[in-house]
Amino acid sequence: MQSRISNSGVYYGWFVVGACFLGSLVVFGISYSFGVFFDHMLVEFGRSRGETSLVFGIQTFVMYVGAAVIGGFIDRYGTRPSLLGAMGLLGIGFGGVTMSTSFTQIILFYSIIASLGLSVVYVVSFATVPRWFKRRRGFAGGIASSGTGVGMLFATPAASALIVAVGWRSTYALFLLAALALLAIAFLVIADSPRRLDVNISREFSNAPEFESQKTSWRTQLSETVAVARTPSFLLVFFGWVCIYATLYIVFANLVIYTADTGMGRSVGVWALGLIGGATSLARLGIGLVSDKLGRTRVFVVCSGVMGLSTFMLAMINSAAAVFIFAIIYGAAYGGNGALLSPLTADLFGAKNINVIFGLISVSFAISGLLAPPLAGLIYDAFASYVPAFVAAGLIGVLGAGMVALGGDIAPSQ
Repeated sequence: MQSRISNSGVYYGWFVVGACFLGSLVVFGISYSFGVFFDHMLVEFGRSRGETSLVFGIQTFVMYVGAAVIGGFIDRYGTRPSLLGAMGLLGIGFGGVTMSTSFTQIILFYSIIASLGLSVVYVVSFATVPRWFKRRRGFAGGIASSGTGVGMLFATPAASALIVAVGWRSTYALFLLAALALLAIAFLVIADSPRRLDVNISREFSNAPEFESQKTSWRTQLSETVAVARTPSFLLVFFGWVCIYATLYIVFANLVIYTADTGMGRSVGVWALGLIGGATSLARLGIGLVSDKLGRTRVFVVCSGVMGLSTFMLAMINSAAAVFIFAIIYGAAYGGNGALLSPLTADLFGAKNINVIFGLISVSFAISGLLAPPLAGLIYDAFASYVPAFVAAGLIGVLGAGMVALGGDIAPSQ
């Protein structure tokens, strides 16, 4: 099939973009719909909000810490074998969730095993596109990552309806079947780089990309990665992402239960998450293209700052209409931010070893995902309100945007 597609006259990179779109749809459709399942787990297992938030926090931590290790294996062994392994892990993980009878089992199957599968799909979906594009890297990355918003747009309301019809465990079983079908399509067309298929890359690259050189040893790859990770620019971007994405995980884990608590209704939070997904998808398509002209670092920083400011303003919202406006603004900003994750990484730190470097910098998401939702839950348990959590996360998000701006200014590839 790859040979037939490569002879179609269309640059094969666009088919890779389509495969990565499906992968990002699966990862974030499943992960970011957790807020719909949150209150059902809260009731069934009788844990506090802080404890129940650990299900999402550990899942996020495992997914992104796993990415730091898995990226090296994908660089070495390829995307297709990696996707097969991911499908197996998802089958075990979500199969276990459907039969779980305790909170500990949910942590094991959902937060650890299934998350490792999502980790593989995440790295493949976000780090493969920069290998195929240079001139239109932002636009291509935006299209591929727009699967994130599409997944949220459809998965969140679908989960809400299915939970009512068949229960939350069976809903995860249906999600698993849909995920495996989409990943099977991605598996058929994904390819590591143009060199594998002898594709003409002259429209994207003016000379041979650095990652097309011979594979290096594990020791050399580790040495090169550590050298990048020790630079001040990498550290600034890394901790900037930790701060920026604190807003994301607090909003996604708690928005549904927040709107229910404040009397606006649970459905307001569900549809707001869907609106975030829709706005995210549209923004990724447009902002990715704009960033190729205005500068990817500059656009990323602006979008990240808006994420922080809008989260701060969420603390002052008391109507459904205002929540929906927040969702559109936040979703558009997150779309611009998310579209540029892998293009920005490649721009600042080079495309060589892109899977492992992108996986390593993604540990920043693990830190945010592990700490932010449980801390928000603990804040609620202490103050009976999410307002202090939204205020703190918003201010921290703005600080993170400033750190990325500084890191971009001093990055060696700039």
